[in-house]
Amino acid sequence: MKPESDSKKDLFRPIASKFVSASTHLMHGIVSRTDPSTLASELERLNDAVLGQSVNRGISPFSQPADFQRHLLQAADTLSVTTNTTIASNVSNGLVNKSSDQHIETIADAAAALRAGRTTCEALTLKALELAASTQPKLNAFIEIWADKALTFAKQRDQELSQGHDRGDLHGIPLAHKDCFEIIGHAATIGSRAHSPRPSTLNAEVIRRLDLAGSVTIGTLNMNEMVAGPTGQNPIFGDCANAIDPAKISGGSSSGSGASVAAGVVFGSIGSDTGGSIRLPASVNGLFGLKPTYGRVSRNGCFPRAFTLDCPGPLARTAKDCAILLKAVAGHDPQEPSTLAAPVLDYPAMLDSAVEGSQIGILDLPDAYKSHAEVQMAFELFVEKVERKFGRVKLLAFTDIDACNAMGDVISKVEAATLHGQWMRTNSSAYSQAVYSRTEPGLHLPAVRYLEALLLRSAVFENFLHGPLKQADIVLCPTLTIPVPTRQEADMEKPGSVFSVVATLTRLTRPFSYLGLPVLTMPAGADKSGMPVGAQVIGRPLSEARLLSFAHCLS
Repeated sequence: MKPESDSKKDLFRPIASKFVSASTHLMHGIVSRTDPSTLASELERLNDAVLGQSVNRGISPFSQPADFQRHLLQAADTLSVTTNTTIASNVSNGLVNKSSDQHIETIADAAAALRAGRTTCEALTLKALELAASTQPKLNAFIEIWADKALTFAKQRDQELSQGHDRGDLHGIPLAHKDCFEIIGHAATIGSRAHSPRPSTLNAEVIRRLDLAGSVTIGTLNMNEMVAGPTGQNPIFGDCANAIDPAKISGGSSSGSGASVAAGVVFGSIGSDTGGSIRLPASVNGLFGLKPTYGRVSRNGCFPRAFTLDCPGPLARTAKDCAILLKAVAGHDPQEPSTLAAPVLDYPAMLDSAVEGSQIGILDLPDAYKSHAEVQMAFELFVEKVERKFGRVKLLAFTDIDACNAMGDVISKVEAATLHGQWMRTNSSAYSQAVYSRTEPGLHLPAVRYLEALLLRSAVFENFLHGPLKQADIVLCPTLTIPVPTRQEADMEKPGSVFSVVATLTRLTRPFSYLGLPVLTMPAGADKSGMPVGAQVIGRPLSEARLLSFAHCLS
């Protein structure tokens, strides 16, 4: 016999389906394109999850969403408030994918080769442009390739070096970035045709800082439409394929970042992460990808999915390269109020030391979050390697994972719907079905549920801080619970599939976006087909130095 509450819901669902179908137009002036019963079911799931948390935890009348930044700073890793003036070495720590060009495989390699006179900025850029063109038919990693512009900048960087002007490790290094960042003279597509972008007159803050550091941008990278998907699927610009097996997903939404770096086209890339959009492409392409602490890197000029969750960050072939990129882009931005006023460390210089004395733990996950046998086997072998290096790991309970997933999802959907409503009203047919359906629930979630998700964030964060992070400095879990799926298996445009595909791929990444914590994904092994399995390395706020040092030492 069904519980009374379930029986009431069975009676309510047809009414709810009719309501959401009608109110999309009546309340928002938008045509609904999602099956009403599917939409009502998604709303019921999210509403019940957040309501349950609000009832069980209660909300202080003195709390406010802005408290969260203060709690992040108060809980900062002690390493992250200690200045370090050691000069970074230019010696590479390891490889992910190899090229045959004078053994120049990483940012650190290229920096050393430039200063030794074994290559030039122009030669590095020419090689990157050649690879971008030759891999494009198979991977579709780029939206635009800027050959003339990139070579002009590379020649300028060579001239600077000849005159004794050395900008550092990124001087003359060819990079490419997700097409969601403002770049002067370029109209960022956001992987979409739903809006009409104009050429920008300013650079996004991360692009401005990379330019100051001397890097050379060779083009813009493909991505899931409107930064809204974990697969690399894009019906507008074409799917981006996995660099190891093009039949498999490249991850998303920073799909071009993962594919282009893994294919050896560019040495690194900046992506953005709302619920896994850096970590998933890095993981499925066998890379290192860092979602920094929320507010560690400026969002200024980065097109948002959800401004309360979004984090720009690096993807690269080594932990050291991630450290070099993070050092260049991190730091407070007076023009972006969510950035944290915390010192930027010399992350590359701390790679050999920041992990010393760290206690390591692994999350004891509920059954619904357990990994596929192949993923679990690779992860267990990775943990054995960790134990040989750092001693026995602790098993740590994480009882709030469902709450983090649901409340992060509510925030993302409501903030996305607030932004996209203007284009859904005027140009709804330009959206793919998957992105449209993912956005529609945000139009109907009660404002109270959204604010509850924001107000409860500090309390849930404190639980994690005084639970797993009280027992360990570094917490581990898989990045993806299943082997890398094929693009056909993860087709979000298939009717009724989008919500299940997204939930399956992001179930272990989204919770840490809600918590605002820094998370590095690193290669942990491979499944039976040889595809990468990634491990998430999670730490206290502003503990990026410790996480990168951990990954560097294991590499």
